[in-house]
Amino acid sequence: MMLYVIGTGPGDSSYMSQRAIEIIKKVDCVAGYTTYIDLIADLIQDKEIISTGMMKEVERVEKAIEQALSGKSCALVSGGDPGIYAMAGLVFEICKQRNIKLMRVQDKKSFSDSEKGLFLEIVPGIPALAAGAALAGAPLTHDFAAISLSDLLTPWEKIEKRLTCAAMADFVIVLYNPKSKKRNWQLKRAQQLILEHREDTTPVGIITGAMRENQNISFTTLDKMDTAQVGMQTVVFIGSSASLRYLDFLFTPRGYSKKYTI
Repeated sequence: MMLYVIGTGPGDSSYMSQRAIEIIKKVDCVAGYTTYIDLIADLIQDKEIISTGMMKEVERVEKAIEQALSGKSCALVSGGDPGIYAMAGLVFEICKQRNIKLMRVQDKKSFSDSEKGLFLEIVPGIPALAAGAALAGAPLTHDFAAISLSDLLTPWEKIEKRLTCAAMADFVIVLYNPKSKKRNWQLKRAQQLILEHREDTTPVGIITGAMRENQNISFTTLDKMDTAQVGMQTVVFIGSSASLRYLDFLFTPRGYSKKYTI
């Protein structure tokens, strides 16, 4: 009755936590999106594997829960952190819908014979925004907002409102899911909305495939952001009014120079 929801980080196993590796090695079953399963193939050669493609998230989580309820220990893996645009939330949705009781592994309690329940541990991972920020420099040293441009699960009208409010509030803006084969106009629209409140020359960092073999780091300005090469593995960092370029890096001052002599 053990279900682990694990963040595998940006891709390279050297950036995965020791706790995540320990659990993956000891569980009976591992479930995940095909790409994430492939990235940890060397750790799961002797495991029962549940691997599904895009748009099969509900099926994947349901199967992982079923395996755990059957008495097996199961790890549901997500790239990055499992609680950031990933599977942890869906686990709670399904368990709430089915009235499946949940307890933290650390609680050291037990279920009654009549209860249908799972012991749950969510294992954090390095999220894409942290991996991308490290490669860009230090763009998130001050307040920021992360916004996904995917309107598959969120109405575009709500995304536009979030973009506008974040731009008006002068947050550094982190864009997830900027473009896909079927969604090719959202980045341009996001640019238009943000330009209403930011200078054309606002620095922008484009990080694709952070910590993976296809890793690419590039920089541009807000007025040229729509022409950048981006995809589903890209995270876009749009600077605030305080953000600066230095050499081949992007950073946002925390404000120390205003308070101290540096």
